[in-house]
Amino acid sequence: MSPQQSTVGQPVTNRRVLIGSLSGSAIEWFDFFLYATAAALIFDKQFFPNDDPVISLMLSYLTLSLTFFIRPFGGIVFSHIGDRIGRKKTLVITLSLMGGATVAIGLLPNYEQVGLLAPILLILCRVIQGLAIGGEWGGALLLAYEYAPENRRGFFGSVPQTGITIGMLLSTIAFGLVSMLPNDAFESWGWRIPFIASLALVFVGLWIRKGLDETPAFREAKKTGDVAKLPIKDTLRDHWRSVLVAIGAKVVETAPFYIFATFVVSYATGTLDIERSVVLNAVSAGAFVSTLVILLMGRLSDTLGRPKVFLSGTLIIAVVSVPFFMLLDLQMNWAVYAAVVLALGLAWPPVTATLGTLTSEIFTTRVRYTGVTLGYQVGAALAGGTAPLLATWLLARFDGAWWPIAAYLVVLAVISFTAVALSGSVVRKETALIAAREGTDETKASA
Repeated sequence: MSPQQSTVGQPVTNRRVLIGSLSGSAIEWFDFFLYATAAALIFDKQFFPNDDPVISLMLSYLTLSLTFFIRPFGGIVFSHIGDRIGRKKTLVITLSLMGGATVAIGLLPNYEQVGLLAPILLILCRVIQGLAIGGEWGGALLLAYEYAPENRRGFFGSVPQTGITIGMLLSTIAFGLVSMLPNDAFESWGWRIPFIASLALVFVGLWIRKGLDETPAFREAKKTGDVAKLPIKDTLRDHWRSVLVAIGAKVVETAPFYIFATFVVSYATGTLDIERSVVLNAVSAGAFVSTLVILLMGRLSDTLGRPKVFLSGTLIIAVVSVPFFMLLDLQMNWAVYAAVVLALGLAWPPVTATLGTLTSEIFTTRVRYTGVTLGYQVGAALAGGTAPLLATWLLARFDGAWWPIAAYLVVLAVISFTAVALSGSVVRKETALIAAREGTDETKASA
């Protein structure tokens, strides 16, 4: 039996699905985080030079945050394709778009060479990245989730989530290697190497995904005709409460991540004058630990349930937000590692490991791609892209004090805790309303 003919639950199929889901996700996030790391280290000088380095850095972060507002549009477009045509085809399109934009960034002229055209082209490439990642996440998640045996959905759903940390780990290692170049060489051409080299990874990802079939759940939906003609309309009509739950759940997963993994680079190197290599290596260590803990938390959620693991994670993030900055302020190498591993490697994984599966379970198959993507990407727009920018502003506004940033993280934890705690009642209400409406429709049709 060929892989395409294999059915859910068979070991060969499961391995292929998990590899296909993880590889594409990791490559997409690798490309995505190359930009985030470069925004903290080099783009302020290359594309947004200014006499005030804080303004340059904030402009660089602004391009990072603006893209998050593009991601929901990419999510709407590609989730429509995913719910109408299929998960697999959508994933091929998004991976190709992401790879092309990333390579283009590595080839762009800088501000000194072409003036304002340089940041305009950079933003254009970043917009394309935002559209691609907006559709990729939901497809990679559902590829794993909809193939998963019922008692292992938590673990399967956590696998594509490790693509986030693996992609970040690879991007941080890549920048760590080119950062070893003399500073002039790094600023002139060294930073471009990881962007251009990502082309090879994209070809690998496309080759792996070529051998995958559509998910069993989507094939069944097409067979029975249960495919939404306009998924976004059905989602907002029947599941708008669940979309709000997904948005609320996302904020504590995304903002802390960008504080712990991206903002920490500029804060530690700029404000605290810690060696760049130390911070990048600490983020790499945190990403490595996080990858393992995500899988562990995903498996644990199959035993304890997704809400319990997620809610525990929100509480842990709130608790570690203060020690994270206290450790950094010691300005010692071991403390930098301890801070990042504690926050990124241990506190964050329970939330991200369960987020995808938890939100997938509150939407029906016909609108699942649209529902999870809309919640995820709107939440990312509201809290993810703005996090480094807001943190930089708070740091400047309060004369270098970090406590407002820690307070911001606690507030987000409260929002997400509340949203997920209410998710059970929301799903029950929506199920009852859909059943009542369908019953009314059937009565009218009979009459």
